[in-house]
Amino acid sequence: MKRILSVFGVAAAALSFNVSVAQADGHCGDVSIGAMGWASGEAFTAVATFVLQEGYGCTVKVVPTDTIPAVTSLAENGQPDIVPEVWRNSAPVYGELESAGKVITASDIFANGGEEGWWVPTWLVEKHPELATIDGILANPDKVGGMFHNCPVGWGCRVVNDNLKVVHQLEANGIEVFDHGSGANLGASIASAFADNEPWFGYYWGPTAVLGKYKMTKVDIGAIKPDQHAINQKADADPAKIGVSGFPSAPVLNAMTADFAAREPAVAEFIKNMSYPNDVVSTMLYWAEENGASADEVAAWVLTNHRDMVLSWVNDNARKKLEALL
Repeated sequence: MKRILSVFGVAAAALSFNVSVAQADGHCGDVSIGAMGWASGEAFTAVATFVLQEGYGCTVKVVPTDTIPAVTSLAENGQPDIVPEVWRNSAPVYGELESAGKVITASDIFANGGEEGWWVPTWLVEKHPELATIDGILANPDKVGGMFHNCPVGWGCRVVNDNLKVVHQLEANGIEVFDHGSGANLGASIASAFADNEPWFGYYWGPTAVLGKYKMTKVDIGAIKPDQHAINQKADADPAKIGVSGFPSAPVLNAMTADFAAREPAVAEFIKNMSYPNDVVSTMLYWAEENGASADEVAAWVLTNHRDMVLSWVNDNARKKLEALL
């Protein structure tokens, strides 16, 4: 990783935000790329910037942004050219831009989308395989500690869980529902359970550093039924209409403008291939948190530990250049 970080430095701080890097070989023009203002978004942009510069010879400008500002800029200015980690559900106008042909959804940056669900520790499922399903848990409440760890009030998942706890009759089956006061407390309850080698059962989401540190298994709580889930999301849902459904994954995208895709087709193919398995993202976030790592350092970690994955995204010419550095 130190070797890769040294390449970052030689490249005149190519991965530092608000900096344009020198074009390496003239095979690619100017490229602007958005950097979402959180750990995964900054890391994804850092990896992509390194590949664009060192593999494709692009002149890269990184633009710090957030979901709504990024999509607004795409609508009004047709910039940035590339925006990794767009949470589509948080930007309703994105669908209009896509329908109008202004924006292309290149790929899902989270291979499994943004995940929500009910989880138990993997070690517990290995010991008691029946706990991988809600029916198995309801039949063995003591094996999960007789408790369900719920979301804080005000969170969308709280509404869904409050409806699902009725559907699955958690309390009638001997499972107390504990409502956490914050996301931090919810995560801390997982840490405490692992530290004490105790069972845990409850809601969580990913990719996250918590799921990177603590190996968890998502419980099968029923087939995903989008229409049913939409009903379960309503706090005032008719009790007769709530029902069984798993949590649909949230689409988290690599977006790029149609103009850019036409202008730089080789780079566009790289963005279309760029997709991270969720467990890799969770582990990346855990490593970043534990080490207080910068975006450059996280990118170096990805390039060191998942070299073959990154090289599989690029064309032959870019691969040869990157192999000489990685």
